[in-house]
Amino acid sequence: MAQTNISIRIDEDIKKDVEAVFSKLGLTLSAATNVFYRQVVMQQSIPFPLVVIETSTETQARRGLGEALRAIQEDSVINGTDKITMDEIDNIITETRREARAAK
Repeated sequence: MAQTNISIRIDEDIKKDVEAVFSKLGLTLSAATNVFYRQVVMQQSIPFPLVVIETSTETQARRGLGEALRAIQEDSVINGTDKITMDEIDNIITETRREARAAK
């Protein structure tokens, strides 16, 4: 199979970090790049999920919702019921949002 050269630009620190990881795996940068390209061809896509890392505001909103849901579950256990009204849910969410704003 004929070989070809490619040239890419990458941050020097990233390159050093990547080479250190590949070295532990017994791979050169060239070999690892070839593995990546072969996987792209085999899978006909990027061989790993591409995700957007949430901003701190989004993360806080998700945590707030999680806290609100935990409060709803705790309320159900404390009151011995698995039924809760929409008004009660709204109150818990409103209070959780108020606490999150106050914590900023």
